[in-house]
Amino acid sequence: MDQHQTEQPAAGEQAKPETYSTLARTSGAILAVSYPILALSTGVRSLYQLLLKEGVTNYLPPAMSGVAALFYLTATIGFTRRARWAWWLSVGVLGLETLLTLIVGTLSYTHPDLIGHTVWRHFGEDYGYFPLFQPLLGLIWLFWPETMRAYGIRWRRRLLG
Repeated sequence: MDQHQTEQPAAGEQAKPETYSTLARTSGAILAVSYPILALSTGVRSLYQLLLKEGVTNYLPPAMSGVAALFYLTATIGFTRRARWAWWLSVGVLGLETLLTLIVGTLSYTHPDLIGHTVWRHFGEDYGYFPLFQPLLGLIWLFWPETMRAYGIRWRRRLLG
């Protein structure tokens, strides 16, 4: 086998641990880049709607987009800083972001006038549904065993009884 080919696992075999390691590192790098970009786009949208757009009567949607931008920036800390507190902060922010995306996404169908055009409208439809699946991918990455070890997070198993 030449040096440019990699060995693929045979049928029924599991992928090698270094494959998972590479996947985890790559996923973290993608999240560390994509979250600030999403923060920038939603933050600019929010500021434009709040400060420059004429005829805005409902300030809730741009305010929610501004909150989303702050969430995205805060979550980025956990993708770039390897510290226990950053891991916990990102887990909390991503969990809340997921919950709000589901709530606002649902309300945007049942009460469209209230929700208006926010980043979480229709579960992030205007942003290619990134606001829906990106925090879920972030949580999966944060709870990936190798990621948790890199942050110094260990789960203790407690036996009942």
